[in-house]
Amino acid sequence: METEIVKKHFFIDISVMLGRSMRHIMRSMDTIITVTITPIAMMLLFVYVLGGAIETGTDSYVNYLLPGILLMAIASGISYTAFRLFTDVQKGIFERFQTMPISRSALLWGHVLTSLVSNAISVLVIILVALLMGFRSSAGILPWLAVAGILALFTLSLTWVAAIAGLTAKTVDGASAFSYPLIFLPFISSAFVPTDSMPTAVRVFAENQPVTSIVETIRALLSGQPVGNDIWIALAWCVGIMLVAYVFAMRAYKKRV
Repeated sequence: METEIVKKHFFIDISVMLGRSMRHIMRSMDTIITVTITPIAMMLLFVYVLGGAIETGTDSYVNYLLPGILLMAIASGISYTAFRLFTDVQKGIFERFQTMPISRSALLWGHVLTSLVSNAISVLVIILVALLMGFRSSAGILPWLAVAGILALFTLSLTWVAAIAGLTAKTVDGASAFSYPLIFLPFISSAFVPTDSMPTAVRVFAENQPVTSIVETIRALLSGQPVGNDIWIALAWCVGIMLVAYVFAMRAYKKRV
């Protein structure tokens, strides 16, 4: 009975912290706008300026491009999670909440779930813009749910990486700078062009980094094509990164509280 009460209070505490973080997001919508505007600008640039010169073997370049753009948006969005965590640390919010009768990890989970919700909003906005640009999918409800699940897992894995940066950074720039390599990682993958066109050394890296398998999986699901082994590789990358980052993030969090 006591265990059930503890669990109940744990989820209530998380919902309260989630509500707190989401109110900050809604009061400052420029966060979501900033996250979405750069990927949308990239999508417009590649489709309407560079797309005609890129050979992908598909009739619609926006269909080919969209999965990589979504991953770029998520990589950009999680930098705000690190920034918000860093701000809470610097303002002593963690210590203040620890004096209250709430779960010790509720504040951290509130930030993590806020990242999941805010990035989902950004992804939805980008997909709507892609539809206006001619994106079309023959996928049914189950493939779309699979895409949503992969994107959510990708978001969670990067969010826990962001949590490490937010909890351990010494400066606000250091808290968000870690996301820059993640934002540009899709450029060295199959997100924009097939890897066959790349030099050998670059192609080997591109074909064996997590973005390529995730992009290929999402692309196949949205086009109604078989996903093959890419989906298992993508899931292995996401789960592996998430578990390792979670362990280090919780260690950093315990040192803080």
